[in-house]
Amino acid sequence: MSSKVETILQSLTLEEKISLLAGKDFWETVPIPGKGVPAIKTSDGPNGARGEVFTGGTRAACFPAAVCSAATWDPEFSQRIGGALAEETKTKSARVLLAPTMCNHRHPLGGRNFESFSEDPYLAGKMAANVVKGLQENGIAATIKHFAANEQETDRLTVDTIVSERALREIYLKPFEITIKEAKPLAVMTSYNKLNGTHADSHSFLLKQVLRGEWGWNGLVMSDWGGTNSTADSLNAGLDLEMPGPTRWRTVEAVTAAVKKGEVTEQTITERARNVLNLIEKVGAFENSDIPPEQSIVDPKHSKLIREAASQGITLLKNDGNILPLTKAAVKGKKIGLFGLAKEALIHGGGSASLNAHYRISPEEGLKATYGSDVEFKYSKGAHTYRLLPPLAQGCEDLKGNAGWTMEFFKAGQTDKPLKTTHEIKDSSFSPILDNEAKDKEVRFSATFKPTETGSHYLGCSGIGPTTVTVNGKVVFEQKDNSPDPMGFLLGGNPEKEFTVDFKKGESYKIQIHSMPPSGGSDWGILAGLPGFRMGFMAQEEHDMDMITQAKEVAKECDIAIVFTGHTPAWETEGQDQVGFHLPRDGSQDKLVETISSVNSSTIIVNSTGVAIALPWLSKVSALVQAWFPGQEAGNAIADIISGAVNPSGRLPVSWPKHIEDAPAYGNFPGEVKDGQLTVKYEEGVFVGYRHYDRVAKEKVQFPFGFGLSYTTFSVGNGKVLQSSNTEAFNATAVVRNTGHVAGSTVVQLYVGRKQQSPEHPIKTLAAFRKVFLEPGEEQTVELSLALLDFAYFDEASKSWRIDEGDYDFSFGQSTANIESVATLSLKAWTLS
Repeated sequence: MSSKVETILQSLTLEEKISLLAGKDFWETVPIPGKGVPAIKTSDGPNGARGEVFTGGTRAACFPAAVCSAATWDPEFSQRIGGALAEETKTKSARVLLAPTMCNHRHPLGGRNFESFSEDPYLAGKMAANVVKGLQENGIAATIKHFAANEQETDRLTVDTIVSERALREIYLKPFEITIKEAKPLAVMTSYNKLNGTHADSHSFLLKQVLRGEWGWNGLVMSDWGGTNSTADSLNAGLDLEMPGPTRWRTVEAVTAAVKKGEVTEQTITERARNVLNLIEKVGAFENSDIPPEQSIVDPKHSKLIREAASQGITLLKNDGNILPLTKAAVKGKKIGLFGLAKEALIHGGGSASLNAHYRISPEEGLKATYGSDVEFKYSKGAHTYRLLPPLAQGCEDLKGNAGWTMEFFKAGQTDKPLKTTHEIKDSSFSPILDNEAKDKEVRFSATFKPTETGSHYLGCSGIGPTTVTVNGKVVFEQKDNSPDPMGFLLGGNPEKEFTVDFKKGESYKIQIHSMPPSGGSDWGILAGLPGFRMGFMAQEEHDMDMITQAKEVAKECDIAIVFTGHTPAWETEGQDQVGFHLPRDGSQDKLVETISSVNSSTIIVNSTGVAIALPWLSKVSALVQAWFPGQEAGNAIADIISGAVNPSGRLPVSWPKHIEDAPAYGNFPGEVKDGQLTVKYEEGVFVGYRHYDRVAKEKVQFPFGFGLSYTTFSVGNGKVLQSSNTEAFNATAVVRNTGHVAGSTVVQLYVGRKQQSPEHPIKTLAAFRKVFLEPGEEQTVELSLALLDFAYFDEASKSWRIDEGDYDFSFGQSTANIESVATLSLKAWTLS
């Protein structure tokens, strides 16, 4: 125990201890200056330190999303990224980064999958542990999240996740266990959901028995933002810090009353406060308590790392006729068509992972910089990909005649006299998350709009609470109920119903948008009582434009066509799960690929999503590159792969099913509603990802876990395994050879399973891996280390980890479907309680 912390604790009154157990505001903890306790600042998020403003704040470096990092299969990159994230966090004056996110990819439609690493708990745990090491060896506290079983966004504040203890231990807790034991993160964030009937923030099994008990961890547990659901229960279970502040559950009055009633002891309050003070000490805030203004510092070392990590994670999935790479010599003087999202840098997903990047390199920019004047590029978008119509800004005057809108706040039910009026609001959207003045108020936006075109123009609107739009006093839109997905609204992906309004060029129209705070809202967390809305607008000519015909004509005249597909942050975001397995919007991207490939036989697809998608056109294209969300150097990293400057070495950290119906959680995602409660049952048990696909017909899998192509070829052979005498450890070796003509990297993957297969156990489980770089013709012996616990199963009856006596296959390969060498060992029974 720290003598400083204990001295401060002894000086604190009960009320002062209680005050430490919730945030001061959205990002900071509560200081007690008179007792020498400073505030410390936290910051999102997993692929960059965003700072304190959700949208348009201080610029920050955007690193590859976790799924892209995991596709490198190189924990060294994760540690280097962690170190760079620490440096970025310091520029935002924060001492705690809310990262990494490390829940498993249970289903391809999981909205936040991109922010997490893998379907495999071992791979996820190893990558996350190294991010934590990189952060903390550079003085920034890591916050691993979300603990636990948080694999969907639908009804995430209230959904009840039903999962067996075996699946929980082997799949969903395992990444956290690996990270806790190997990297000792200073903080853990609880998830929003219930687990087997109890909210995670009040879950004694998770927080007391497993986290602090069995794993022996002694850091700080904080809630997700708005994810505290009780006073005494969360305190007793082990939740140290309610975030954000001001508190909803831990007022001095509420906690003092709970102490007096015997619902929580003062000793528990002291222990919770001790953990807060310990974190403050471990991040050095007692010595230096300053929280200076945020800075935006572009570090060339970070830019280089981002480009390198991104290019190592980008995964080549198809390359018929070796159409790739497009070397400079091979394409000199040719015409290359760029289509789809070529001008958009899809660098991150939506929500906590979004930020105002220092810069963002689009694929078009990266390719033009790579090839210069040697190649003629033609561009045609070819498809509408927006999810939300852009907010109305142009042609609007506020009530004072200035450009923009007028915003007014009113007391609920009293809209005759505004409490506050603000002019020159830039557009027709209002997100109140950091505006405490909006709480429990009605908000009205007003503008005079002069259209530049005559026609039946398109509008779309949605609100957190009931919302109405009028044009010249006539109601053109009315949302009578609360948003079905409030977090989706906040994070930019709430679906909007489009409608049309007739406008004449040059005439003036008075538009008003009136939004109420949501009714009810006891389960709305940080959005309780907050109004908010957005209204989008698109001129008829732009909305109804025939984009596909133009793209088709461009493709005909090009030697090579590269179509960029993917999800913008509005389509793949925290707050909601994917709309569907096919690329949005309304089949437009699939139609674009089909059309381009029908007129150009040299069609290459570069897809930027954090998840597997439907590929109905796969047989018609020459190449498919999965770029994930690769960070601010996206276009340069993609160009490195396309041009052959970098030999692709990314390998899938997820299985890629052909059809959504083939996913193991299909039918149990996102669950069923009964009596107003959404419940999702993890009925697939431990058979998640490849553990399921190993047991079904191969034709159900588009691309197997661990798969990825290269511009060269490799072989893995002569696998050998030796168990250390009378220990739980194994040493394995395999010989890897570059059998092609280009230097490159592959990943040696080692899976372990029973020789005599059992329906109760996976056929094989990833237990070790190593990425290795080889020159053409080079051969190398790769060493791997593993332990019994890396492939043991959890026996619910005895509450222990076990290995049954018998023969086990140790399978070496380059994917789950490409096993090239097998060593068999006879193992004795083993138990770990």
